[in-house]
Amino acid sequence: MTSLFEEISTKPASDVPVRRITITVNGQPRTLDVEPRLLLAHLLRQGLQLTGTHTGCDTTSCGACTVLFDGTPVKSCTMLAVQADGHEVQTVEGLGTASELDPVQEGFTTEHGLQCGFCTPGMMLASRALLNRNPDPTEDEVRFAISGNLCRCTGYQNIVKAVLWAAARERGEAPAETGTDAAPEAAPDAGPDAAAVAGQGA
Repeated sequence: MTSLFEEISTKPASDVPVRRITITVNGQPRTLDVEPRLLLAHLLRQGLQLTGTHTGCDTTSCGACTVLFDGTPVKSCTMLAVQADGHEVQTVEGLGTASELDPVQEGFTTEHGLQCGFCTPGMMLASRALLNRNPDPTEDEVRFAISGNLCRCTGYQNIVKAVLWAAARERGEAPAETGTDAAPEAAPDAGPDAAAVAGQGA
């Protein structure tokens, strides 16, 4: 028995309190012996080697550890693995296939919705959950859906464009040409350098 988790092969060690749980992860049932204190994020990352689930703040503030729990975005850094017993968990590895990207993944690529990429898995899963329940969201609805996920790089605009692109693709519409390389226009009283500054956050 490791300090984190052990896939079922032998009986649990008698000197370590463990609980046997079964979780469907990315469509695959997994039966595991875990310590009751084990966080879901640590089970996914260290136990199941699904390292697309990132850990940043450990306080549910940043959203990097977001996964889908029965289709609902949750912060896995403050959820116990035992709470997932009998439930379905989807990580970013469960989006798309080896030969075909999920439309959300395509959107993030096409609209340059990432830079360093640390927040991207959580952002994409929050976006996937939004589109599952609302195939035609407004920009404000997209912004609200990702409001629990922090990004330090992009300024969010291209992330919003990426989600709207994916929504249009899933509805069978041609995604709008958004012109992501163009800098936003400056407000009339914002000064001559405002457009350049605004473009840095895009």
